[in-house]
Formats: sequence, C-alpha cells, structure tokens
Amino acid sequence: MNEPAARQAYRFAVQGGSLADPVALRKEVQTIEALGYDDFYTSDHIGRPGSDGRSGGMFVVEPFSPLIVAAGATERLRLGPLVLNCELYNPGLLARHVATADRLTGGRLILGMGTGYAAAELAGIGMPIRPPGPRVTRFGEVLHILRGLLDDGSLTHAGEHESIDMHDLGVEPHQARVPFLIGGNGPRVVRLAGRYADIFQFTGLTHGEGGTPSAGGFALDDLIQRSRLLSETAGVRDGEIERSALVQVTGVGADAPSVEDLVERFRLDADVIADCPFILCGSVEQIVDKIEMTRERLGITHYVVRDPEGFAPVMEVLR
Repeated sequence: MNEPAARQAYRFAVQGGSLADPVALRKEVQTIEALGYDDFYTSDHIGRPGSDGRSGGMFVVEPFSPLIVAAGATERLRLGPLVLNCELYNPGLLARHVATADRLTGGRLILGMGTGYAAAELAGIGMPIRPPGPRVTRFGEVLHILRGLLDDGSLTHAGEHESIDMHDLGVEPHQARVPFLIGGNGPRVVRLAGRYADIFQFTGLTHGEGGTPSAGGFALDDLIQRSRLLSETAGVRDGEIERSALVQVTGVGADAPSVEDLVERFRLDADVIADCPFILCGSVEQIVDKIEMTRERLGITHYVVRDPEGFAPVMEVLR
C-alpha cells in the first residue's frame, strides 16, 4: 500500500455537466466549487451522444474548451480532461495545447491521459486503432514527449511510433510542472503511471471486442495487485503519487439502488460490489466506512463522481 496516502487529505472531483452550454456550465461549476469539490473534469469521446444515459454533451464536446469557460467562472477548482484519448493526438501539438490551456486557466490544469480504447470512435473519423500492445507503447512515448516539452520546452525523441525534434515549444505552462493523471487498468499502463503519473486513477475497466468496456477489473484482489505494481514501479516516487478512483455510480440514502439492481447492471457478485471503490451506494455512514476501508487497502484518497449534489453529504463528513 502507498503508506503516505494514509496521511493525505481526501479530495473530491466532478466529471461532466452542460459542457456545450456556457451559461449553464458557469452556474454548474460555481455550484460545484461552492459545495467544496476540488476538481472539475471533462471527457474525450467522439460520436457517442447519450451513451452516459443522461446528456450527450458529456461525451461529444471537445475536452479543453469547457475548461476555459469553467476557469473564468471559478477561483480555485482544478480543471482537466478525464481522460484524453491518446490515439487522437500528435504529442507536439498536444503539448502546445496543454501549455496554452494551463496559462488560460491560471495554472489550474490537470492533464488526464489514457491509451484510448473505443475502436468504433476512431473508425468513424478514419483512424484505425492500434492493437493494445503498440497502443500502450505509443502511450509511453507520448507521455515522455509531453513531460519533456512541458517541463523544458524542448525535446528530441526518435521512437517506434513518434519522433520529435523541437527546440522551443514557444509557450510555457503557468505551472512549473503540469500534473499528469493517468487512468487505466492494464499492467503496462500501471507501470507507466509509476514512472510518469502525479495521480493514478484506478478504473477497474477491462475492454472486450472493439474496446467495449466492462467491469472485469472491479474485484478487490485485482485492485490490490495493481496497487502493489504501482508501488513497485514508482519506487521512491510512490508517496508522491495520489491514488484516485473514477466512480461509476453513486447513490446516497433513499437514492441508493438496491444490491440486486447493481448486481444485474454490472454483472458482478454482491461481494465484489461491496468492496470495490467504483460503486458508492448506501447510507452516508456506509459510504464513508467504505471509503475509509478503501484508503487502508489501496491508498485511494481522490474520488471522481458525476452527481455533485447527491454525493455532497458524504464529502462533508470526510473533510
């Protein structure tokens, strides 16, 4: 376990909202900030309207533009994409975009990155997705390039998938180090997080044919293995990496779905649902107990939810 995390304060974040409506978005992020949340995140998908079961704007809007709007309406919220689909981006152009966004948000950017997984999304724009192995290899190269360009403004790299010879990025981020949030579940991604992440996000998601996500990595034993692998790979950096969970469903008090409903929805055993950090349902006291137990088991202190008002009573207890 990541022992220093036991001394870290809990942090809570919100993903999604009225990302294509600037008036509504300003009001929403102001409410999120007033409730006491720490971060606000967008997402990065193409052509998936309504796939979250609520608002298509959650997925189809370009991820950086809403963050600029949110920054102008708030004072302290950290802001970021959760997570960028690495397959969509040239790393040199992305570094420029990130540095610019960090300046325009006053140094509040967190750069969330993932390998990408949805084959249909890339096929829809004429970009065949790489097989998993090469995709992760390229992801590592992109992380290396981004870290170098954002930290130093210059980098020469000739890799298997990406090459760059840039002597001056031309724009410096506001922050001395733009923090990287790396989300994923596969062992190679976890190892990359040990090397590059400031925040590692457990997702528990595995991907089948065409990249279709499922809850195949929700079991506590699997998460403990990932936690140990992260610590082993990070070495002396382990205590510097904040551990996060992307929560798939929350339900507090009377709004909590039944265990039977959750078993049917996720196709998981009840004991897996009871232990995993991605499903936080029950009374305030039950959810608080689960979060504190998860902290002991996995070191997770950062949670991303999608129902800011409904989850606020839990957050208030843990502050």
